[in-house]
Amino acid sequence: MAKSKTVKVTLVRSPISSQPKHKLCLKGLGIRRMHQTVELEDTPAVRGMINKISYMLSVE
Repeated sequence: MAKSKTVKVTLVRSPISSQPKHKLCLKGLGIRRMHQTVELEDTPAVRGMINKISYMLSVE
């Protein structure tokens, strides 16, 4: 079985004053705290959430 590609995402900007839908994207990505890094599977759904809140994230 081939290893699926992953993306590392880190929260670098506080979501306190962001839109409610953007906060839900963070929840969907599994990010809870500032400077938390999560490793996610590289799927179109994940890419869409990352693109929507790209101003808050650092992506590797």
